Amino acid sequence: MDHPQVPAAERTRVEIIDCAKTYPGGAQVLCPTTLTVEPGEVLALLGPSGCGKTTLLRVIAGLIAPDRGGRIVFNGDDVTARPIEQRAVGMVFQHYALFPQMTVEANIGYGLRVRGIALDKIRQRVGEVIELVRLGGLEQRRPAQLSGGQRQRVALARAVAVQPRVLLLDEPLTALDAKLKEALRDELAQLLRDLHITAVHVTHDQNEALAIADRLAVMQAGRIVQVGRGEDLYRHPGHPFVAEFLGRVNRLRLDGQGGLPLGGLELNCPAGFAGGDTVLVRPEDVQVQTGTMPAQPLHGAGWGQARVLQRTFLGDRVHLRLSVAGQVDAILSDQSRDCPAAAGDMVHIHIDPARLMAAALKDST
Repeated sequence: MDHPQVPAAERTRVEIIDCAKTYPGGAQVLCPTTLTVEPGEVLALLGPSGCGKTTLLRVIAGLIAPDRGGRIVFNGDDVTARPIEQRAVGMVFQHYALFPQMTVEANIGYGLRVRGIALDKIRQRVGEVIELVRLGGLEQRRPAQLSGGQRQRVALARAVAVQPRVLLLDEPLTALDAKLKEALRDELAQLLRDLHITAVHVTHDQNEALAIADRLAVMQAGRIVQVGRGEDLYRHPGHPFVAEFLGRVNRLRLDGQGGLPLGGLELNCPAGFAGGDTVLVRPEDVQVQTGTMPAQPLHGAGWGQARVLQRTFLGDRVHLRLSVAGQVDAILSDQSRDCPAAAGDMVHIHIDPARLMAAALKDST
């Protein structure tokens, strides 16, 4: 089925140039930030509460002004001094902000009506977006008669009905329960692809960001610490905060000379980690084998020994907590669901040194 799309010529490049935000009293919630969102791209601003991501979204929208010198540019058009109603942006909020007394059809068409669009054009456009978000048959219902997922789709439809230059989403799935949130995550990702519109999506949920966005901008304490594709940031984080925020990690102690003690083995860390106290590794990169000594691994010095402290079956995988000689803290390992290791068992453990990640920023001096 062909969905209505934003024509390629109308897709908007968003440039955020040296934008910061300082409130009265001197509290700087957003440090000087420069970032580009490519035409038709879905970019997620990802980070914990209070990191500045919603502030940055509101600066893009025109709801708050950046500090002097900051600029917001849409396709070469400087919109910094324009209020939100003159920027042609669409917004989807956490709690949807639907008009409870209006039908689905009326909610979606509201923005078109206040712009003075002809009634026949409104009907046509509302019909297009209702088809796009799969709300057919619900046109005459009111928000109270809809499920959370349906209300979310109405809010999205209302935002895109006015054919905005940029779509801004502020934690759009937060109000949903966990099961519905997971189901709608993929649906929202597909809807945004169908729209072919430039979108900025704020979330603190790493799985939501990874599933929906083309690129992620990970924020910490008012700063963007790394930008890139989700898979690249997950596998090759350029900042320790990114490694720990995107998924789970083990923090392993080094011996002070660049070696990693691991259950009777001494792994050699990559040269760039020499001099550090710790390194990071993800649970899925901690290999475990049961039974007799397995064959020599392709990478590293062989197999160490570990004792299983706890085994947790999670359906699609088994989660192990391991006690390993040379390491103070237990090491977490994710294995296939058929892994037979049980609490109290001795197992073989191996880590490919190439999977290790830095636990501190390199000294740039």
